[in-house]
Amino acid sequence: MSRSRFAYFLFLAGLQAVVFAQQTSVPPDPTLTHRHAPQPAPSPSRVTAAGSIHLDAMVNDAAGKPVPGLEPSDFKLLDDGQPRKILSFRSFDGITVKPDPAVQVILVIDTANLPFQQVSFVRQQIEQFLRENGGHLAQPVSIMLLTDAGLRIQPRPSVDGNALVGVVQQIKGSMRTIDTAMGGEGLLERFQRSARAMETIAENEATRSGRKLLIWVGPGWPMLTTPVLGYYSEKDQRRYFDGIVELSTKLREARTVVYSVAPGNLGAGGTDLDYTRLYQDYLKGVKSAQQAGTGNLALKVLVTQTGGKILGPDNNLAAQIDSCVADANAFYTLSFDPPRAEKPNEYHDLKVQVSQPGLTVRTNTGYYDQP
Repeated sequence: MSRSRFAYFLFLAGLQAVVFAQQTSVPPDPTLTHRHAPQPAPSPSRVTAAGSIHLDAMVNDAAGKPVPGLEPSDFKLLDDGQPRKILSFRSFDGITVKPDPAVQVILVIDTANLPFQQVSFVRQQIEQFLRENGGHLAQPVSIMLLTDAGLRIQPRPSVDGNALVGVVQQIKGSMRTIDTAMGGEGLLERFQRSARAMETIAENEATRSGRKLLIWVGPGWPMLTTPVLGYYSEKDQRRYFDGIVELSTKLREARTVVYSVAPGNLGAGGTDLDYTRLYQDYLKGVKSAQQAGTGNLALKVLVTQTGGKILGPDNNLAAQIDSCVADANAFYTLSFDPPRAEKPNEYHDLKVQVSQPGLTVRTNTGYYDQP
């Protein structure tokens, strides 16, 4: 499916696209820079010997701790309720078997949706996380910054937490240029900027090997329900549906798990708390354009559908990030071939189960198949 559909959908209100300066050489690490998303690599053949759909699955016990050492026979994969044969299986425990390349952590600091009073506190908490263990990070970390002006990216990840602190210290709080005082139009613009940033990140990461944990620091973006927008036209819903298919597919292909962490006291500054619980109404997979709306692209919906965690709001932001990073190295990778699709963008519900009682599995909750 053409990526231009998704970009067009995100700029319905005439929002100017984020402009990145083309990167011609690798700058000193760490730094933040504007740049173009890389040109998409040619899509590989959909069917491979190891299976065409690949999933990373995290298994936890009742206390939330990872459970290593399971065998392929312990797993059952259901596609639209029907068992599918697992074609490949790998187990990582982070000690005897480590993922290669190392799992990358992407910290997205969302000042576009944070009230400016919270930015300084968020920065301090992220610095605390980066300085843990003397600044020796367990995983390579990249910093990304979303502002009203667009998305700034640190081109290369680093395991030097002390050096990354210098990047974070340059982040300053400022009043939003797009806020709730602008009404539905302002909310729409902020939604578009945020969703476009997520799409840009997914595009970039889909060209890179390895698994990624994308930790979005902030309350998330507005959920634009029908009363806010007035109505969804048939044309709008088709664009929303194309955007949902594209983003869902790219996040899965990029092996990117999305997490949401948020500081406490988000009521000040107009952070759209009215929308924070509505995401649960949008967790089911969208099977057609008639079911599509902007709520299906909400941050917490993407978190749930990629197998991530929703943490906060509370003021121990560093501990929230630590909880996310704990998912990095103990997981399972499996693959399967989907059934033949009867139509384009055919949605399939996914469930991965384990035979041992008391364990939970987090992974992608669905995928879109093509004929």
